[in-house]
Amino acid sequence: MMGVIFLNALLSVTSAIAADETSSQTQQRVTIDASGTVHIPALAIPFSPLASDQAKQYLIGIGKASDSQSPKSSEDFPRYRREFDVGFVTQVQSLRSQFAVAIKSETIGGIRTEIIEPTAGVSNKSRVLINVHGGGFVVGTLEGQGRAESIPIAALGRIKVVTVDYRLAPEHTFPAASEDVAAVYKELLKTYRPENIGIYGCSAGGMLTAQAVAWFQVHHLPRPGAVGVLCAGAIATEDGDSAYTGTLLFGQQIPERAVNPYIGSTDIRNPLLSPGYYPNMLAKFPPTLIITSTRDQLMSGAVYTHTQLVKAGVQAELYVWEGMTHGFISANTNAPEAREAWDVVVKFFENYLGRK
Repeated sequence: MMGVIFLNALLSVTSAIAADETSSQTQQRVTIDASGTVHIPALAIPFSPLASDQAKQYLIGIGKASDSQSPKSSEDFPRYRREFDVGFVTQVQSLRSQFAVAIKSETIGGIRTEIIEPTAGVSNKSRVLINVHGGGFVVGTLEGQGRAESIPIAALGRIKVVTVDYRLAPEHTFPAASEDVAAVYKELLKTYRPENIGIYGCSAGGMLTAQAVAWFQVHHLPRPGAVGVLCAGAIATEDGDSAYTGTLLFGQQIPERAVNPYIGSTDIRNPLLSPGYYPNMLAKFPPTLIITSTRDQLMSGAVYTHTQLVKAGVQAELYVWEGMTHGFISANTNAPEAREAWDVVVKFFENYLGRK
């Protein structure tokens, strides 16, 4: 209680100073109603001085960019996907100039994939990573976001990365993506021990990584050696504080809640869709890396997932980057924070994947 009193006193003094400095402005109170909803008057939030200038310029660029028009029908999705991928063209070009990798297409388990390997050679050929790209389950390609998520990890970790072209909505719905990841995984199990296989992805790819682990459990596949749930959590929804704070700090309007076409009529709490709600299922997860950021609308789901994993006795690591926006690990690759995150991913799999 004394701590609360001290904090309130400190905030009161700070508010008084701020009010004195902005005496020309009309001061409005922040209020909390009976439902626990906080009502905040209009305010301006400066960019964090703890984040890089590259991160700041990226956010400013988002504010200046005109949003792509959302698809009006299923027939409009090809156009929407092309516009989405344009943003990754320069990212991939930049990454390929920084990191020497070889890229080849290969069908694995009937699924189209790309194999990305460092030209310097793979340091441990008994290991492999599976990447499942982001894109809200409706956009994203191997050549775009798949490469943006895979090239730096393959080069820095000197490891083979298999990035998966899983089926997207609205043409396909849950559990199509989990089935595709499982098909690739089962084929790789013919060559690699399960403890030597890692899986990771960003945004929808992070959710899909968790969904795939749950899928493996109920379909009696061995668990992988380690997984990375990046820019997301193990729940297939934008819930919690960050659904509001992260969206606004991203410079976006809070949208009306709508069901993702990939989810369709499936219950959002289905354990194969949102395993983060099921302690018994989480208890069987391998070591799990979670990466998020303070301006990510999915941060709450990431933090919640980490808490539940720890409670379930799983080795779980959580990293939160200050001032970064959703998906920065693949969408803002010029920022030093992205390089920091890549290093964390590489070190995590180096520590937890099997060595023989």
